[in-house]
Amino acid sequence: MQGKICLEEHLSTAEYDQIWNSGGEEARNGAEYMAEVRRRLPDAALRLADMDRFGIETMILSLTSPGVQGITDTRRAIAFARHTNELITDKFVRPYRGRFYAFANVALQEPRAAADELERAVRDLGMKGALVNGFSNIGDADTAQYLDEPAVWEFWERVAQLDVPVYLHPREPLPGQRRIYEGYPALVGSAWGFGHETGTHAVRLMLSGLFDRYPNLRIILGHMGEGLPFLLPRLQSRLYMQRRGIGLGNAKKTVGEYFTRNFYVTTSGHFHTQALLNAIAELGVEHVMFSTDYPYEHAETGARWFDEALISDNDRLRIGRENARQMFHLT
Repeated sequence: MQGKICLEEHLSTAEYDQIWNSGGEEARNGAEYMAEVRRRLPDAALRLADMDRFGIETMILSLTSPGVQGITDTRRAIAFARHTNELITDKFVRPYRGRFYAFANVALQEPRAAADELERAVRDLGMKGALVNGFSNIGDADTAQYLDEPAVWEFWERVAQLDVPVYLHPREPLPGQRRIYEGYPALVGSAWGFGHETGTHAVRLMLSGLFDRYPNLRIILGHMGEGLPFLLPRLQSRLYMQRRGIGLGNAKKTVGEYFTRNFYVTTSGHFHTQALLNAIAELGVEHVMFSTDYPYEHAETGARWFDEALISDNDRLRIGRENARQMFHLT
């Protein structure tokens, strides 16, 4: 299929590499693999060549995880988000109009500043919403502020006013919450820990009452929904059985109702047709979009799988292009 649009595609900058240089990724993923990833993250020419080769017309780009959320100094995070949004616009978006767009970086360590920067990025820079890498560190690496917490609702109010989507992207769990992974460091990141962390974070949003106050919010999850299309029916059933217990949050509807109304999923890094069919069955084809997770995954692998997946041509067109074109108002 030609003309595909994808929206979980990562980049890095020289400044970010100086801030975030995790030796754990090389140890866990292999030095050779990570060297190739780091070579491709900042390189527009290599990216465009892969896009042209495999029928990808447009990428919506985002800073690689943990991004601004991992900067523990709030003032530095705010300044970094603003500067990086301008840098991405100048280096990737403006020189390659129509090929690259971008999600804004927002420093949710200070929700009002994050809201202001999102509004500036959308209105002045033409960014297509925000990508948030999970919880935000405040003060040190073992603290977290999650997106459902009351302090962050000021940010969500602005998101609702701007009517733009937020991509909830994974990051590794807090260092103090990794006991279950001891002895198996390969599981901490994208292989397993990402999905567990982000799926739980999404459920927190559903239970918080956020979508009752702001029913037009749209949250995008990668990796075919971080397991939620398969797991959510069980969760909903158990929460109903526990309805007279404690800890159910403030939501007025079921988690399934929020999932099918307010959430969208992409195929990033999860190139499996049965999972795709399950996501379509649970959410509807209009809530599923194509992505690759470049350069952590090969564009060729994702594109060839999608082009050959056993789905109808109409569904392929909607997932591969039209859903994203409509959501992000792409011409």
